[in-house]
Amino acid sequence: MKQNVELVVAFAFIVLLTAAYLVVARAGPPGPSTILGHGIGIAGFVLMLMTETLYSLRKQSRGIRWGRMQTWLSFHIFTGIVGPYMVFLHTGFKFAGLAGLAMWVTVVVVASGFVGRYVYTAIPRTSAGVEIGAQQLEAALRQAQDRLDAWLGASPRWRALVEHMDGLPVTQGVGFVAAIRQPGVERRYRQRWRQAVARLDASHHPQASELDGLLRRRRTLQQQIEMQATTRRMLAIWHTLHVPLGLVLFVLAFVHAVGAVYYARGLTG
Repeated sequence: MKQNVELVVAFAFIVLLTAAYLVVARAGPPGPSTILGHGIGIAGFVLMLMTETLYSLRKQSRGIRWGRMQTWLSFHIFTGIVGPYMVFLHTGFKFAGLAGLAMWVTVVVVASGFVGRYVYTAIPRTSAGVEIGAQQLEAALRQAQDRLDAWLGASPRWRALVEHMDGLPVTQGVGFVAAIRQPGVERRYRQRWRQAVARLDASHHPQASELDGLLRRRRTLQQQIEMQATTRRMLAIWHTLHVPLGLVLFVLAFVHAVGAVYYARGLTG
């Protein structure tokens, strides 16, 4: 839950915003040019502007302690979800012209953001958001293996279960194929574990829970080591696509906002 707190907060905010919108829009959705429509659009645009700039500025300010990178990333995700949703409400469900194009680009950018978050969190990092290197992962894996060996030394009868679980691969395939298959690999592992524990006497379940924690820690580190190069490549490719899309969206939104103000003030003569 802690890792997903920004998603929970964002969707809770969207639910509350939607409820308030439905109350106001009982007679029909307010048009983009109404006071409410303008207000929602401006607020959404500001949040999108914050999404596009603040996290990038924080990443470039390595020498200045402006909060943890993880906190800024969470805020970036929050504004990147709520801002576009407010712009969506601003449209009044009308998607023609430049506003319609901006809305569809928004959908693509938000979807891309979810993919990027998944890839980003797949790369092991410290609490400050700094990527953990291969040597640190190898050292952590050795420590995890030592703890597991010590536990098994005190409870040797569990070795057969450990060997049974080790029969399943940590990853399957190479490169992007391994990343795609990873959820299925983990599903099979958890299913085998549940089946094994179900055959144990209930009195052994506390020890099984301890062993599960040790095995999962070791398995996570093994996966991170094997997938580190792949996830880095995936993040680089994603970044190459996501950043230009975000800039295109910002330009479209800015042009749309300028145009709306221009025509609203009757400057066409």
